[in-house]
Amino acid sequence: MRIGVSSTDFSSYRFDDVLPQVARFFDHWEIFSEAEHHMHEISGIFSMLKENYDLTYSVHSPISDTNLAALTERMREASVMEMLNLMEECINLDIDTITIHPGIYSLSVPGMQEKSITAAKKSIRGLDRMVSQYGVKMCLENMPVFPMMLGRTADEMLELVDGTDMKVCFDIGHANTNGQIEEIIDKLGDRIVHVHVHDNDGTSDQHRTIGEGNIDFKKHLSRLKGYDGLYVIESKSLESAVDSKDVFEKMGL
Repeated sequence: MRIGVSSTDFSSYRFDDVLPQVARFFDHWEIFSEAEHHMHEISGIFSMLKENYDLTYSVHSPISDTNLAALTERMREASVMEMLNLMEECINLDIDTITIHPGIYSLSVPGMQEKSITAAKKSIRGLDRMVSQYGVKMCLENMPVFPMMLGRTADEMLELVDGTDMKVCFDIGHANTNGQIEEIIDKLGDRIVHVHVHDNDGTSDQHRTIGEGNIDFKKHLSRLKGYDGLYVIESKSLESAVDSKDVFEKMGL
């Protein structure tokens, strides 16, 4: 079982300050490509430092300034282009897995859900066509119980990836907030190539240390038959991630 770490908190600090701390406890880091850790900005220092540490890497795409479901075509295209640029950076840095979000509905105009879904599907299909050319795995992540987010349920995710070979990042914490853990495993299990783990009480996306919420990780994750990929702990802090790692390892998945 390979356990990695990711935290939006890391992206508040210099990459070269965070790297040795991560390497002290983990052998994989999913870099959140935003703020201080935007891949375009850190590619140079990443190339210089990566050989000094026994780490493998994946990348979580930026989410604050992108929206694959944007109704304004130029904004949607810009978001797709950001993902394509990220693919290029990852190829140059020998990183082969990228996690992306499906996008969000209009925050200002009601009744735009179907148009947003259509826009997201257009973006996802375009990215899916490019994945084979770039030779990377791009994984669409299921979302938590926020009404503006696409991809909260198994059926919504199925609609978004229909007609593509797009892979899935299964976020068990997000699924728990929607009561969708078993449904996503059952309906999307053959597409799951990446897993995010964090805990909550089922009411909101809390990113608690494993054991502080109500998720039965051993019960649910043992149903991912044949899964031999990464389990990336998405935490609020390095300390929480280390505690989660200790608990997770003892589960004996």
